[in-house]
Amino acid sequence: MKRLIECVPNFSEGRDLAKVDAIADAMSGIPGAWVLDRTSDADHNRSVITLAGEPDAVAEAAIRGVGEAARLIDMTRQTGAHPRIGATDVLPFIPIEGVSVEESIALARRVAGEIWERYRIPVYFYEMAATKPERVNLENVRKGQFEGLREDALRDPDRSPDLGEPRLHPTAGAIAVGVRKLLIAYNIHLNTNDVSIAKEIAKAIRFSSGGLRHVKAIGVDLKSRGIAQVSINLTDYERTPLHRVFEMVKREAERHGCAVTGSEIIGLIPRKAIELSAEYFPQLENFSPARVLENRLAAAMGILPGGEPGEGTPGAPIRAVLSALQEAAHAISTEIESRAHSENSLSISSKDRVEIDMETAEAAAQVFEQAVQLETLSAPSMQADIHILRRMALAAAEAAVEDMEFHLSSLQDAEDVAREDVRFVERMRTRAAPIGARLSAYRLETRTLAGDNQ
Repeated sequence: MKRLIECVPNFSEGRDLAKVDAIADAMSGIPGAWVLDRTSDADHNRSVITLAGEPDAVAEAAIRGVGEAARLIDMTRQTGAHPRIGATDVLPFIPIEGVSVEESIALARRVAGEIWERYRIPVYFYEMAATKPERVNLENVRKGQFEGLREDALRDPDRSPDLGEPRLHPTAGAIAVGVRKLLIAYNIHLNTNDVSIAKEIAKAIRFSSGGLRHVKAIGVDLKSRGIAQVSINLTDYERTPLHRVFEMVKREAERHGCAVTGSEIIGLIPRKAIELSAEYFPQLENFSPARVLENRLAAAMGILPGGEPGEGTPGAPIRAVLSALQEAAHAISTEIESRAHSENSLSISSKDRVEIDMETAEAAAQVFEQAVQLETLSAPSMQADIHILRRMALAAAEAAVEDMEFHLSSLQDAEDVAREDVRFVERMRTRAAPIGARLSAYRLETRTLAGDNQ
């Protein structure tokens, strides 16, 4: 049996990428451990690096990363939107395969001891590794952040580290070392720069304020992008799936008079988390096969955990989504064909026809995009069906756009065109423009697929 553990250190540096490079390099090249992913954010001023592999190798890689971060990051000068207590803010270990929680806790304690001995950075234990009930919750450990903890640790015994002296490291601060389940770091973006709205939404959805169980959330001001963000940690994606969080944020945003513009995954996401929310496909801006934890492990090791090389076993939810998408694509195609041959179609006004075509094109484009994402999660035996689905959706979208353009041109070229019709044409062409751009990309992808399959 393979013994695999994951470690996801969070470093308090997201602006100077040369420093992040140096930290990642320090953790690389250790036999049996792999750096699977890294994500940096300038507004948060934070980087997340994902390690995985054999327990001892991952432990040594993590320790070296902590040391390099201590050398490069000065907490007395560090600022950012994300709470933090040290150069390496948190160092969680997550058992993946063949490693028990008890073994993971023992490993975390050993790593903590090495961090103190090598770098004199005091350690707080949290989550499953916590030695005090109040420190199970990371928020309690982080109270006051680096600046507040630096003072509290000296004068309040209840705030003293679990390991090391009460005095924090002068520049590297402290570190929280823990053991936890797989966590999804998930950010949702709003079309407002009012961070107070993001904070209100975060309060509404997080469990500590009476919201969704297994959800932690804060509101963040993304100054570089001119928007507010709800930054979320989903601690049990099986009990509170991703789509449920997305939908609640969406509803809360509407209640506050704004809207969700997109979302992103930080780090990697387990395949099962996507399967559980597959039919919803929240607006993930950065989703790709490379975001799936199992895919990264497969690339690093040549095998998937619990399987043979190249083996993939999608669950029933994926097959169910494929079936639903096939039905949707068939219904769209049938609607287009019946409309073309219907005598009643002549009695429909051009404006109504444009509205119908727009809805059809958007629905077909959505089916295509969902098929693209589904393809990254499916077994080889499902690929042919998904390729056919993509072509059906593309053909339906193109047919709807072509018919829509015909009727828009008719409206625009009419001799007695009314001002309201001109505005309608402009409005619908603006709405259709993104679909046209996406169709161009789809055509290229479909030609590439055809070439690959020949």
